[in-house]
Amino acid sequence: MVGGMRLTSPNLEHGEPFPATNAFAVPDPDEHIRYAANRNPALRWDEVPDGTRSFVLVLVDEDVPSVGDDVNQEDRTVPADLPRVDFVHWVLVDIPGDVRSLEEGAYSEGVTSGGKPGLDATMREGINDYTGWFEGDPEMGGTYKGYDGPCPPWNDSIIHHYVFTLYALDLERTRVEGDFTADDVRRAIDGHVLADASLMGTYTLNPDLI
Repeated sequence: MVGGMRLTSPNLEHGEPFPATNAFAVPDPDEHIRYAANRNPALRWDEVPDGTRSFVLVLVDEDVPSVGDDVNQEDRTVPADLPRVDFVHWVLVDIPGDVRSLEEGAYSEGVTSGGKPGLDATMREGINDYTGWFEGDPEMGGTYKGYDGPCPPWNDSIIHHYVFTLYALDLERTRVEGDFTADDVRRAIDGHVLADASLMGTYTLNPDLI
């Protein structure tokens, strides 16, 4: 962490499991999973450095299988030693510098087939990686912007870790446009971060790990 900024949530203790209401899916005994409330958790931050003009928020699952051959397949398990990659769940930019909280459910309420359009006013939201995950799906395919919560493979052998990172910037507006990604944002804010803070939660849909 750069600086002393702190990021907390009344819904989530650091290192503890995500509440079901903040997840994209929950376990189901018959179908493995079912879609959930998918509400963004509330977030709070303080100890903001002087000179902060805006904030950026990114949520990433750090434990997504790098190869999908075994993902959600009957009678198979995603092995623990499989290399893991990031999966982006939320990209929010241009949070005004005087804001210190985001309210639960204000940015996502339920699963939206084809994806939510995302904010595009004072605050703007980029695309998340459900866009690629559902590509080609006739029911769910589309451009997913804004918050969509945890939905790890139901047969994964490890618990996934979800990291919120809040960046305090000396920029009033992040220089990204259109359907921007988390990588686009990271490049745009390079050299403009005054402080950052993280909050991590865990989640699994594997009943053997709950």
